[in-house]
Amino acid sequence: MRTSIRVGVDVGGTFTDLVTYDASTGHLQVAKVPSDPSDQSRGMMHGLDVMRTEMPSVDLVVHGTTIATNAVLERTGAACGLITTTGFRDVLDLRRRDRPDTYGLKGYFAPLVSRNCRVEVHERMDAAGNVLLDPCDQDVVAAARELQKRGVDVIIVSFLNSYVNPANEQKAKRILEDVWTNQYIVVASEILPEIREFERTSTAVINGYVMVLLDRYLQSMMNRLTERGYNRDVLLTQGNGGLMSQDTARRYPVNTVLSGPAAGVIAAQHIGTLVGEQNLITCDVGGTSLDIAVVEQGQSGTTRETSLEYGLPMRTTMLDIRSIAAGGGSIAWIDGGGILQIGPHSAGADPGPACYGKGGQDPTVTDANLVLGRIGLSNPIGRGESWSFDKERAEWVINDTIASPLDLSVIDAAWAILEVANQRIANSIRMLTVERGYDPRDFVLVAYGGAGPLHACSILNEIQTAKALIPPWPGVTSALGCIIADVRHDFIQMVDRRLDDIRILELYDVFEDHAEQGKRRIAHERVQVESIDFVYQADVSYDGQMYEVLVHLPVEPCTHDDIRRAFEQAYAMTYGHILNDRPIRVMTLRTAVIGVRPGIDLFGPTVTRSRTDKDALKEHRPVYFEQGFKECPVYDRDRLPPKSSLLGPAIVEQGDATTVIEPNMVAEVDVRGNLIIRHGH
Repeated sequence: MRTSIRVGVDVGGTFTDLVTYDASTGHLQVAKVPSDPSDQSRGMMHGLDVMRTEMPSVDLVVHGTTIATNAVLERTGAACGLITTTGFRDVLDLRRRDRPDTYGLKGYFAPLVSRNCRVEVHERMDAAGNVLLDPCDQDVVAAARELQKRGVDVIIVSFLNSYVNPANEQKAKRILEDVWTNQYIVVASEILPEIREFERTSTAVINGYVMVLLDRYLQSMMNRLTERGYNRDVLLTQGNGGLMSQDTARRYPVNTVLSGPAAGVIAAQHIGTLVGEQNLITCDVGGTSLDIAVVEQGQSGTTRETSLEYGLPMRTTMLDIRSIAAGGGSIAWIDGGGILQIGPHSAGADPGPACYGKGGQDPTVTDANLVLGRIGLSNPIGRGESWSFDKERAEWVINDTIASPLDLSVIDAAWAILEVANQRIANSIRMLTVERGYDPRDFVLVAYGGAGPLHACSILNEIQTAKALIPPWPGVTSALGCIIADVRHDFIQMVDRRLDDIRILELYDVFEDHAEQGKRRIAHERVQVESIDFVYQADVSYDGQMYEVLVHLPVEPCTHDDIRRAFEQAYAMTYGHILNDRPIRVMTLRTAVIGVRPGIDLFGPTVTRSRTDKDALKEHRPVYFEQGFKECPVYDRDRLPPKSSLLGPAIVEQGDATTVIEPNMVAEVDVRGNLIIRHGH
């Protein structure tokens, strides 16, 4: 049977989003179904059932998952043990001697590996990579036996200075493979061959902490897919915006952290390119969280280090995404000072917001939107599911928890919840733009996620972007990104030498070795790609400085002066000045190997059954805005023809999201089905 269907799946904390695309016909289907926190694959299978997908006809499944992210945040990962160099048992506790609260005198932090599960062995590697003391076989075996007694499932090896020479770690790994009871062995130099012992050890520990959960989930998911006739691999999205095979994900599960949000940014970047917009602020408001990123000149920014929470840094290449707890399911509450707060806790998928009627006791942003008429009772997200909104329950929990304690009406309390949520979103965008020297007025706001279009106009007013863009299927944009994304693998190599002491060809020998490794990995993964691209970068600093800037290098060998000029330009962009006549040091080389997949046009010219926007009019209903309730027309987005122009206030509904058009704003439908919202005149 000829297969031509691609499936994209993004599992969130509240909903599971699915997209199927038939390359032979161009037909696209979307579904949004409740997530199952106990087994994410159940929500995925339910979504496939909703779309009536025949798995034997599916060519490829691409999956974004929150398994790794949630395991770290909720502390539900595997029991891990750490084998380290004598004297370095407490590196996870010592960290960088920072504090959870800058102005606090105390704070609480618990490493992912408890102290009694960290064992030291006698071994030593100096900073130049010379082996001063081999790890003794008996010491390593004894450490493994001790950790076994303590109920450890995953063993992590992190020795001092192994980034420059992994010989001692590799020897320990060979010994452990003969005595450890499973395949869950993590070696720090394979995860992060880079200076900084704490960050390297932390990244390796996170990799091990989530390894068992992801492995078991992938096995469960594949069993379910195989039972339905799917006999191909499943690709997973990475935090860097690229794809990798299951085998690679099982070895490097830390790379799946923030994979869903990264896929959303890739989709938004693709949409921006199609409509000729190169500078974007992406705003993904889901059920549990808000994820924000900046796309400049058509390229999404990356970061070399991120932290899911205090004291848990990961040094891996990832898209630069800021996440906060401000989703539709974020819980509203009153703090000890009588101030209304939103999040960080979420109602999640079970029980969900109070209006879902599944036992939720706390008011959420979604409940407020329903009470104010912004969401229609007849249009719950994921319509087609066997549930409907319970407005009375939403009003009751808002009144009991927020309105009565603050002596407000239910309507005023619901409006206050939205105002606080919108301010949190706007402030997060300012931190990612204004504080980095960007002017939001030079960018287009791309709002997506199940709740993004509900808040787009309010955010537009707050940060004053020129316009907002709502994609054709905003609620499943991250799942669309899964289908669009290319395969990508990142490699790093420590150098730590002055530029003047390095032959340029030495650097490019490393790049070429990385390129060959990447090509072999892509070939092993058997993913169809049209071409392979390479991106060469280096972490460079002035000699003696602790922090580096990222410098882009050409694919063909360049000169010392070329590297110096590129560094000075990047340094000036970051710090506003350069240091003349100061030696510079190349710390780390980074290579991205990108397998470019065959392109598909998910956002081609749209076709509707309507000729005018009047044909798309469903009803009128009262909707609350700052000026009070206004009678608003409600449109079916699927029936809005291109070039339609809607003057706010108005509501646009579809199966995966609802868009609110505020008074004095205008929304136009472009030829690709995007809603473009601007301030009216």
